Amino acid sequence: QVQLVESGGGLVQAGGSLRLSCVGSGRTVSSYTMGWFRQVPGKEREFVSAITWSSGSTYYTDSVKGRFTISRDNAKNTVFLQMNSLKPEDTAVYYCAASRYNALVRRPTRYDSWGQGTQVTVSS
Repeated sequence: QVQLVESGGGLVQAGGSLRLSCVGSGRTVSSYTMGWFRQVPGKEREFVSAITWSSGSTYYTDSVKGRFTISRDNAKNTVFLQMNSLKPEDTAVYYCAASRYNALVRRPTRYDSWGQGTQVTVSS
């Protein structure tokens, strides 16, 4: 399994931007579909975005389309989530995850490895 560590979270005003990073170790992230999920207390973990290992196809939940961009730097074994035009409803703990699969990538159960999470707080 790959070990994942997220960073880049913080407090930002509505309309602002943050870039989350997820660094992998132990295995190369280019061999995995990489996903970002988020969770708020009392709710289920929600899919945000994913990028597949095979074709580099990207997926987004509807609420972040046009605002968030997922990318990967294989040389740095890192996946990024650029978040622009942030809204208070984006406030959550964001998790990076790695999957061996290229299909059904919106499902948390498809992911084998998870990071510890990074808090994103958007103030109004």
